[in-house]
Amino acid sequence: MSNTEAANSMDDELARLVHACAARDRQALRKLYDLMAGQMLASLVRILKRRALAEEALQDVFVSIWQRAAQFESGRGPARIWLMAIARHRAIDVLRSERVELYRDADVEQIPEPAMEGVGDWSSAGRSAAALARCFEELSGEQRRGIELAFVNGYSHADIARVTGEPLGTIKSWIRRGLASLRQCLET
Repeated sequence: MSNTEAANSMDDELARLVHACAARDRQALRKLYDLMAGQMLASLVRILKRRALAEEALQDVFVSIWQRAAQFESGRGPARIWLMAIARHRAIDVLRSERVELYRDADVEQIPEPAMEGVGDWSSAGRSAAALARCFEELSGEQRRGIELAFVNGYSHADIARVTGEPLGTIKSWIRRGLASLRQCLET
């Protein structure tokens, strides 16, 4: 089975489980937890920087999934993306409510360089991984870094501005222009 086929099979299974959760199937929620908790926890730890806080957030994420499963629509995108978006939004809510200080005299060099995921990992997003990687490489370094920090690591625009020493408006422009360039490149 190719990476694409495996990703599509996993997406189908996740969608089936989310729909079963909407029908209040507790076993489906348990299976969904078994399949996604590790990936979600890793993402939450990356954003929140504290494992204990991430574990609490993960519990909240699965409560939210249970409560909102009926809102999932397969036609709007893969279940994995929907699930990870819930986790990311929960992490941002925790950061806002806890007012966690993410940086201590950090500068750009202390932020890890973006790590591109494998080709098979991106196929579930419904885009050609090769096209996405090609388009991502065509962005300026600032745009790539801004998009990576904002959408992968979950940093706010203000946090990126503080860490890079660039004005907030500049950060917003980098990200806005980078996303527009990605969209245009992917549509061609």
